[in-house]
Parts: sequence; structure tokens; C-alpha cells
Amino acid sequence: MGARFRSVVILTMPELPEVETVRRGLEPALVGRVLTKVEARRADLRFPFPQNFAMRLTGRTVTALSRRAKYLLADLDDGNVLIAHLGMSGSFRVEDDVPGRFHNERSRLSAHDHVLIETDRGTHIIYNDPRRFGFMLLVPRAELAEHKLIKGLGIEPLGNELDGRYLMSVLAKRATSLKAALLDQRLIAGLGNIYVCEALFRAGLSPKRSAKTIGAVRAAKLADAIRAVLGEAVSAGGSSLRDHAQTTGELGYFQHSFRVYGRAGQPCAAPSCSGTVRRIVQNGRSTFYCPACQR
Repeated sequence: MGARFRSVVILTMPELPEVETVRRGLEPALVGRVLTKVEARRADLRFPFPQNFAMRLTGRTVTALSRRAKYLLADLDDGNVLIAHLGMSGSFRVEDDVPGRFHNERSRLSAHDHVLIETDRGTHIIYNDPRRFGFMLLVPRAELAEHKLIKGLGIEPLGNELDGRYLMSVLAKRATSLKAALLDQRLIAGLGNIYVCEALFRAGLSPKRSAKTIGAVRAAKLADAIRAVLGEAVSAGGSSLRDHAQTTGELGYFQHSFRVYGRAGQPCAAPSCSGTVRRIVQNGRSTFYCPACQR
């Protein structure tokens, strides 16, 4: 009988909901499992793999799988943490099969399958990355909080820390546009272009508005909008602008709920608004919003 395939594929820069979807898909395949075979099929991705990377992972048990901003964090039983970032084209493919077959049938692998992992349950996890903008690092858990990738990150937007009071306090100090402030990973970790555009629309706030003009009422509304948009996107399995799929093989569906993103020239989705969605460029990124109802 052939292998059963489950895939997590992202070919656009992943944002928090897509990475969280990947984490949830990988969790049952990895947590509590021993990594019986590991192979790095090249020396580097965006960065070189850590020295003795495969050897250091082989025989280790994954004790937890979490997410910080857009990073996947796999805790290992030796006190190290595997940090993985998907870059722009990274994906994990999970195959349920029989032990040993994975490494013996090389014809099943593509040229872009760069990291191969087999667990004691016979499950195979394959990291594929055509553009090689992703990376994997090994860091001691005791040093993780001070690691350069993690140390400066802001609060998690799906955690209890994000509320109107927090937003008002951090935005009051920012002289930039509201959208630029929300994309600052030092303030809120993991927020990206798509979901900031969508949250600002729901909150009725212009992306061009000065961040420091947000008062208590608007800040509370914006915090609620951010949490709602991200929560709905995670539940939908993320957004499939190209080929993002969940571990079940299903596509992420939140793109069908976009109210402004990618809808330039189309009528505003707000029931009482007769405006048209506009696209502008802010800090080198496309912004979609309705000038009529976002003030």
C-alpha cells in the first residue's frame, strides 16, 4: 500500500495564521516522537545548517512544538530548540508510511526536498523549499529568550496581552502611519501585510492615519479586529494565495473572506458604504483599503 500524504505548502510569505496552521498540522506527527533518522540533503538554506545538524537531531524526542511570531519552535529532550522559518517557499510534507521505506525509496523525493525526518512511528516529515529562503537553527532552550531572532519580538496578538490599552500605549509613541506601526514586529509579533489590511478595514481605520492619533475607543476596536481576523484565518487554515494547504491536503480558505486585500477597484464590502477599494504603496508594500469608510 502506498504512503498516505498530508501536506503543508506555502508559496507566499507566510503570516501568523499560516505558520500556526503548519504548527497544528505537524504537532501530532512530532510531539512525543523520537526522531530515528534525519538527513540534510544540502549544506545550507538561507543560512548554513548548524554543525552536525542531522546527527544532533537523530535520537532526540520532540517534547513540544510551539510558535513565536512566524517561527516554529520544536523543543527537544536534550534541552535544545529547533527553530524553523519557512521563508517564502518553505513547506512541510507529512507522509504516514512504514519505517525504513522513506530513506530507501529516493525516487519519491524532489530536488527541493532538503530535510528528511523519520520518527519511531514510521511517519516521515519532509521539508521542501525551492527558493531556500527558509532556515533551521538549533539553540539551547536556556538561551532562546535572548537569541537575536526572538529577543526583540513584541507580544503575541492571539495572547491575552493584546487589548486596547496596550495598543493605545505603544501607538501613542509612534510617529509613523498606523499600518507601519502594526507591522513593526517589536510591537506585535507575527502580524503581516494581509491581516493588517483586513483588521484595519474591520476597525474602520485608515492605514494612512498617524499611529499616535488612536484613542481608547479606536484602540479597543482595533485590538478586537486584529484578534478576530487572525482567529478566523487560523480556523480557515490560513490564506491560499497560491498553494497553501493544510495537513489534510485541503487548501486554506480565508482568502475567500478578504474584504479589502487584493480587491482594488471593487466595491467596498461594508453594507452601508458606496466606496471603492483602493490600492496604495506604503513602505514598499501594497495596502488595500476603502477611503470612504476607513478614517
